[in-house]
Amino acid sequence: MSNDHDGVRDLLAAWAFGALPPAEERAVPGHLAECESCAAEAERLRETVRLLDGPGGNGTAARSTPGAPSAALRARPAAPRVAAHAAPYAAAVAGLRALLPEAEGRWGTPVVHDWDVHATVAHLLAADESLAGRLGIAARVPASPVAQDARWEEAWNRRTADVIAHEHGRMPEETVADWAAQAAALLAAPEAHDPERAARATMLMGVRLPIADHFVVRAFEAWIHTDDIGRALGLAVPPPPAVHLGQLVRLAVRILGLALGPTAPPVLFAVDGYEQWVLGSQDDPVRAELALDPIAFCLLVGGRHTPEEVPRRTAGDEDAARNVLERAASLSWL
Repeated sequence: MSNDHDGVRDLLAAWAFGALPPAEERAVPGHLAECESCAAEAERLRETVRLLDGPGGNGTAARSTPGAPSAALRARPAAPRVAAHAAPYAAAVAGLRALLPEAEGRWGTPVVHDWDVHATVAHLLAADESLAGRLGIAARVPASPVAQDARWEEAWNRRTADVIAHEHGRMPEETVADWAAQAAALLAAPEAHDPERAARATMLMGVRLPIADHFVVRAFEAWIHTDDIGRALGLAVPPPPAVHLGQLVRLAVRILGLALGPTAPPVLFAVDGYEQWVLGSQDDPVRAELALDPIAFCLLVGGRHTPEEVPRRTAGDEDAARNVLERAASLSWL
């Protein structure tokens, strides 16, 4: 392949979102007229953008009356034409894209940790990189050297800090365009459409999971930070659709079970509206029962509730139940 071909292919995701400067944008149509593979890729990306915009969308979300949820925030995104495992991520991306126009003029609003709205989007740009890289999607921010023996948490935190510093030197709209283009590239990847390809396991963020599950992890983080931004701006962000929420809950329970291990005091764990699980030892009698609301459980795993404050119902050994709550809270890196 020529350098021109590779260069244009790297621009396609941003082009699909209309996020290229004029000089680069002019280079794309001529190449697409001559290159069948790039034309097919461009059409997949444009279709992804249309789906994320929802019915009648034009790539932008309407402004709302200050302090009230906009119509874009209230509306559910169109059903994305991706496999079921990638659908929660597609919906979460659509939700954040609907919210971000509300940040116009308020990009410096504090959100979470020491991040403002701009930095939170930059963090998501960095957060999606790991999966994007596994799927052959180039990073949109130059990588900085990381010690080979660095733990994943250290590498994760350093990369987030580097990307935030880089993006704070750019306009917020440029950061949003790069995040959205990277998200579109992820949703256009074959692994977002083919469950067999997505069944391949890979190690990301310290846990080995099928790529399909890593798409759900990305959905989880995108939704959590969308909710963070909404709260900071005084806007109500709707929870994920029930079918997607179920995918988040079940994956979080599986990861929690792995983190507790087979020797923890067994607890019968229930999430309202879903099934029950015995977490911990499968050989000993259940020591406690613990039940949580699904949103509360996700916010606990996402680090937005503490074990002390999360609403729950318990019976039996309080220490055994608390062990589950503390381990769930320890899973957060968000």
